Amino acid sequence: MPPESKSRFAVDDVNLAGASFNDVNLAQARFTDINLSGAFFDNINFTNAVIGKNCNVTGMTIAGIAVEELLAAYRSRPK
Repeated sequence: MPPESKSRFAVDDVNLAGASFNDVNLAQARFTDINLSGAFFDNINFTNAVIGKNCNVTGMTIAGIAVEELLAAYRSRPK
């Protein structure tokens, strides 16, 4: 019997505004051209996640702290 192939699920050009996702595993998922404006994340594991280029974090917060402030503080830290 041939080995079972990895599952692959693709969603293209879909509007999921207002959707709710619970207990979802997105390990190794890739997101491109995604609009998360107003999205809320709780109990999310971002271990080894990568945020690439051209990401707009205006108004985004992590644990109540503005991401823009976190990035500014990181950039101005003593090296």
